[in-house]
Amino acid sequence: MAAPLTSFDGIGIANLPNQRHKIVAKRGGHFTIMVVGESGLGKTTLINTLFSTELSPPKNYTRRHHKQLDKLTEVEIIKAELEEKQFKVKLTVIDTPGFGDYVNNRDSWMPIVDFIDDQHEAYMRQEQQPQRHEKTDLRVHACLYFIRPTGHTLKPLDIEIMKRLGTRVNLIPIIAKADTLTQNDLFLFKQRIREVVAAQGIRIYTPPIDPDDENADHARVLIDAMPFSIIGSTEDVQTPDGRVVKGREYIWGVAEVENETHCDFKKLRSLLIRTHMLDLISTSEESHYENYRQQQLETRKPGEPKVKKTDNPKFKEEEEQLRKRFTEQVKAEEARFRQWEQHLIAERDRLNKDLEQAHSHIKQLEAELDHLQ
Repeated sequence: MAAPLTSFDGIGIANLPNQRHKIVAKRGGHFTIMVVGESGLGKTTLINTLFSTELSPPKNYTRRHHKQLDKLTEVEIIKAELEEKQFKVKLTVIDTPGFGDYVNNRDSWMPIVDFIDDQHEAYMRQEQQPQRHEKTDLRVHACLYFIRPTGHTLKPLDIEIMKRLGTRVNLIPIIAKADTLTQNDLFLFKQRIREVVAAQGIRIYTPPIDPDDENADHARVLIDAMPFSIIGSTEDVQTPDGRVVKGREYIWGVAEVENETHCDFKKLRSLLIRTHMLDLISTSEESHYENYRQQQLETRKPGEPKVKKTDNPKFKEEEEQLRKRFTEQVKAEEARFRQWEQHLIAERDRLNKDLEQAHSHIKQLEAELDHLQ
């Protein structure tokens, strides 16, 4: 005899969230985060601190002066699978070493912007295929932009890349190494950054505020804290009162990573992971990806390859050198062809002259033969 079904109040529509929860818990999730900023601002340390594991080994900056002068911004991809309470998340961290490390940083943001656009393009092309069971998705859900703690304001390079990133991805500005500024200097620095962001029309990620949501007050706190001031450290240190915490030890005391009076690390972690990770993912898919898809489909047919930009400033100098070399080779080949042409004309004239002489000689022999007869 079959077991009786568990009775519910109503017809059971309200149980749909529970079904969805089971599906998501079984399938897991994936989250892609990009870190952008100059070398030495603690990008690797912050990522390792955020996820409480060594996703990327610390970089060696002692050989930084050995870098090539013509080296461009690179893109490095780090993948890991994290598990907490039997829920798995496939995490992808995209690092951008080389950005802003040179005297001439013109167009150094191009590889980063191209990478973001290429991931949208790749996903759009996969959606257009007949078989769509296994799709590779590296669309960036959140981009942490690290600002050097100068205490003044944003640099022109910061403004340029933040403008371009804000229209393509969920941009979250971060003041790196906040323990190098006093509380007053940090407050003024944040205020100046907010003024520049507003004046330049830079789009940064803003958590949605729903008046009926119990997390509305928390979302307002996160918005007021932007740009987040961050201290990153994976080392355990002991405070004067005997507690062991993650932080940095100085002569004057300990700068604690998870102390909200010292920095905004807990707010950033809450935004990225605990409260707004799903919103970051959905915003990337429903807003940034859809905007890219709409722009592309308005200018080209489905399935048609993306038109490559031939005027990419990153390659202008190389393009000019190649064009000059090609022009010189063409001129050399044209001169060689002219010589061949002149040689062929001279050879033709000589052969024609020999032919005429042979023809006249034949006529002369024919005349002598007729005379003998």
